[in-house]
Amino acid sequence: MLNNRKHSNSRIIVISSPSGGGKTSIVKNILKEFPEIIFSISATTRPKRNNEIDGVDYFFISEKEFLEKIEKDEFIEWERFYDYYYGTPKELVNKTLESNKFILLELDVKGALNVKKLYPESITIFIDVPSFEELVERLKSRKTESETDLKKRIERAKMELSYKDKFDYIFINKDLNEVTNEVKNLLKNILNKEK
Repeated sequence: MLNNRKHSNSRIIVISSPSGGGKTSIVKNILKEFPEIIFSISATTRPKRNNEIDGVDYFFISEKEFLEKIEKDEFIEWERFYDYYYGTPKELVNKTLESNKFILLELDVKGALNVKKLYPESITIFIDVPSFEELVERLKSRKTESETDLKKRIERAKMELSYKDKFDYIFINKDLNEVTNEVKNLLKNILNKEK
């Protein structure tokens, strides 16, 4: 789902990949090295995993609360998949842009492309995988989903990989440290241009 208002801002950086692509690990590393970049925390109705913290990894809210926020037009983009809602709250993004700071969004592929429509100058980064087979192995080894959810994620990954050419930059995650450094170098260049 998408809001129709168009904006222009190159201070929005969006990192996306299929589940298991490594975007969360890369984002955590980036945030440690670039304290000047604000992280946009998404809201979700899915249950919190053991290693996740409310208000840090996601805002975990009820479906009722999420639907109320949709009614009030409080999301830049939102989507329902795997029976759960996910959305990017407007307030933090707008406040960050008003203060002339960079904001980093970690989104699924559809969400990233929706943000690109709204903010055409945003910088979109796709984290690709060496092969689809390796992605399936990564998803299986996480053991965070039921068999049904795992199948849904694998099907969705196929769809998401088909959109990678719509992103500004594509990095292949063969080695997590290497790809993280490649993304960090890109961000250094982007931040230096703004100084």
